[in-house]
Amino acid sequence: MFKKAILAFFILILIVFIAFTFFNNDSVDIYIDGENVSVTTHTLSNIDTKALNREICDYTIDVMNDTTSDVTDLKNKISTLCIDYGLDDVEVNLDSSIGKNQIPVMVYVDGTSMLPTLQDGQTVIFNKTHNVHVGDIVVADSDEYGGIIKRVGDIQGDSVYLISDNKEISYEYINGNLFEIQGIRTWVDISDINGVVIKY
Repeated sequence: MFKKAILAFFILILIVFIAFTFFNNDSVDIYIDGENVSVTTHTLSNIDTKALNREICDYTIDVMNDTTSDVTDLKNKISTLCIDYGLDDVEVNLDSSIGKNQIPVMVYVDGTSMLPTLQDGQTVIFNKTHNVHVGDIVVADSDEYGGIIKRVGDIQGDSVYLISDNKEISYEYINGNLFEIQGIRTWVDISDINGVVIKY
């Protein structure tokens, strides 16, 4: 009888240890739909989760708007924010409307240079990545034109040649001179690519 009591006691201790380990895993769940961010922090620690979630939301939006940041940067910064709040070993889970560990961003098409593929004012979602291929439609920052949405026409090392889908050429007189007007054609650095358009 005494052996059974000791065995039952050790089993109880083991169950309590397993339950504490299982339920004491801190985690942060982030969901991005391309425009909005939602954050839920799971912890048994007595911290201000609302303030932490707000900081994580703000930083995630910053990452969505920063061409140089990626998923690894996002997760590392969130882990650092959690440490600042007293959560040392946090599992960061990123999910989105385009899959796990992806950062979708919603933008609007401005202009007709991507006709007939994209319409002026149309909403597109791009995946934040520098992994581009010839034929992809990308969102990029150009020193010459600012923010643009164009198709990848060529890649040479870290240089990416962007072209418009609209092949229409028009002519216009400006100050008495005749100018040929056609879609944008420009080279940008791979670091200037914000991402690849995946939904339009």
